[in-house]
Amino acid sequence: MSHHNHDDAPKRTQKDDKDGDLAIVGRSVTINRPRQELFAFWRDFTNLSQFMEAIESIQMTGENRSAWTVRAPAGQTVTLETETVDVVEGEQIGWRSVEGSQIETKGKVSFTDAPEGRGTVVSAEIGYVPPAGDLGRLVAKLFAAEPNIQARHELKRFKMLMETGEIATGSYYRDQKDNK
Repeated sequence: MSHHNHDDAPKRTQKDDKDGDLAIVGRSVTINRPRQELFAFWRDFTNLSQFMEAIESIQMTGENRSAWTVRAPAGQTVTLETETVDVVEGEQIGWRSVEGSQIETKGKVSFTDAPEGRGTVVSAEIGYVPPAGDLGRLVAKLFAAEPNIQARHELKRFKMLMETGEIATGSYYRDQKDNK
């Protein structure tokens, strides 16, 4: 009888959060909107910059390809071209970087009905090769630009945008505090 130490939890929650050279990050959030509505909004990648602060721009370059310009730590930008893969209508959108991109990444976002009609559970799982390897990942954490932190904040903004039509920023309160 053999014993496996197989961990069937999502890769992003396992102690070994790497898939080959890719570090896996991800989050889930429940959004009080219909699954099809959320899927359709996300499927149009040009919508993503509305709630993903790290995205400077996304341009469609083909039916399933898009060019992304992403803000990186220390005022730099990273450009990559992605292609959509493993799209299941109304349920899942996958993507991966293509050759020539500055970073190697792949990921998927899935949409499942929340229990008892409470909306949709949106789960994002992103694999990436950290710029400059593990050291780059640690440095990026110091600047709160680490992808796991960004994923959490971006899903919260997606929830606010889809449930209320706007994203609360807290800038009014910061301005009031600064003016005292």
